[in-house]
Amino acid sequence: MDTFQFELVSPEKLLISEEVEHVVVPGAEGEFGVLAHHAPLLSTLRPGIVKVFKTDGGEPERLFVRGGFADVNPKGLTILADEATPMAEFDVSALDQSIKDAEDDLADVEGDEARRRAQEKLDRLKEFRAVVS
Repeated sequence: MDTFQFELVSPEKLLISEEVEHVVVPGAEGEFGVLAHHAPLLSTLRPGIVKVFKTDGGEPERLFVRGGFADVNPKGLTILADEATPMAEFDVSALDQSIKDAEDDLADVEGDEARRRAQEKLDRLKEFRAVVS
């Protein structure tokens, strides 16, 4: 199978830069797969799991992205993620505790603006939890 260059970049660091066979991307309009010679495409990302199928034919590497952009061009695929975490490093129990803490914060908050921010934080955490279940 043909390969192509794939890069996944978060604000903190370059997570992946290598030749791969296939990548499944959580696009805003739904998941899409990218293979070598894919038509040019620019898409926003929704929170979800990027699955990277490498040339060794093993299990795909899975990374959570909170959002961002995917750019498919003749040189390959670049994902500029708002936030990215390899699932192998992810601690679900810490996320569950963060959700509980955010729920407690929301119950205690006063003021419309503070309540809105607390609700947005809780919604993001729950969305993240739904993806990693």
